[in-house]
Amino acid sequence: MDLDYSPADDAFRAEIRTWLEANLPQAVREKILNHKRLSRDDIASWHALLGKRGWSAPAWPVEYGGPGWNATQRHIWDEECARIGAPPVLPFGVAMVAPVIMKYGNEAQKRYYLPRILAGTDWWCQGYSEPGSGSDLASLRTRAVRVQDDSGDHYVVNGQKTWTTLGQHADMMFCLVRTDPAAKKQEGISFLLIDMKTPGITVRPIITLDEDHEVNEVFLEDVKVPVENRVGEENRGWTYAKYLLGHERTGIARVGASKRELAFLKQLARKQKKNGKPLIEDPLFAARVASVEIELMALEVTVERVIASEGAGRGPGPEASMLKIKGTEVQQALTELMVDAVGPLAAPFDPAFLEGEHAHALSGDDDAAPLAAYYFNYRKTSIYGGSNEIQKNIISQMILGI
Repeated sequence: MDLDYSPADDAFRAEIRTWLEANLPQAVREKILNHKRLSRDDIASWHALLGKRGWSAPAWPVEYGGPGWNATQRHIWDEECARIGAPPVLPFGVAMVAPVIMKYGNEAQKRYYLPRILAGTDWWCQGYSEPGSGSDLASLRTRAVRVQDDSGDHYVVNGQKTWTTLGQHADMMFCLVRTDPAAKKQEGISFLLIDMKTPGITVRPIITLDEDHEVNEVFLEDVKVPVENRVGEENRGWTYAKYLLGHERTGIARVGASKRELAFLKQLARKQKKNGKPLIEDPLFAARVASVEIELMALEVTVERVIASEGAGRGPGPEASMLKIKGTEVQQALTELMVDAVGPLAAPFDPAFLEGEHAHALSGDDDAAPLAAYYFNYRKTSIYGGSNEIQKNIISQMILGI
């Protein structure tokens, strides 16, 4: 099924497209389109620009400062941003912790945090995974003990988080901690908002296979967190964590970005030669491209079904897991085909091609330079947000009753 776009939807798309073309910095656009790395300032300045326009949080209701767009308008926004090469707003604040605060936070937390998230004042990171507690997140061991002393009513947090994306830049972390070690593992967890400047927090880089510093391990040693920084009730954090993960998984499909990458792949395959002809004309390679394109078309139809359900007032259920699985499989297939298309040209790469003063100044054969790093980076997509194996378990339980 295709979404039935109304004349108002078409006018909305035209407004979005015109604004993006006038306001997206060209240097940032070229980095996205050519698979280069964004700097902290690239990400923060784009968020701030969207915040001034009132578009940094497309899914937020008007009452919290959002545009109040419906599901179809948000889909159009995602498509147009992907098409032009706009960087996505980091999800940790806008799309992950903010919905939890809206639903479960108190009024003081809403008044303080939501405007700062909207404006990009605070850079958020996620304190979920731990060594030994990834897919089995409920086994986490980071401990928070409630203490009342001369400094007030607070938790003292000790433990370790890992794979903390962009934690080196973060001002705040939303963090799952164990507040009742005697309870069943899902029942003794609380949800805390932690200032990353608090004494006792150490952030150490994890350099990944693509030679990037994107993730970190975070150590918490006697970190004092005021009780008023707890969202919702003590020991009910698992409920809030699951709510957050539903929002995260729905957004991982990234259909618009995959459509843009499919177009890039086809362009790449037209330029590469095999037996004197464009690679795109090779029957075996063309069949592989057609296969991933069919998968992407099916994924888009599924996304549209979810949008239609949301428009009818039904939230995503196991569909979120389906989108997560298929969306990440398509993303990985596209990066694999890109590397295969350029062959040995993708093998060597230098970080100078990916970041710094040269990152937006490359063209021609330099298309191949970032592709190995891009391929390596996208191995993570089937793991984060709950591994695809875990998502299949969720589907089997919720749909098949197994």
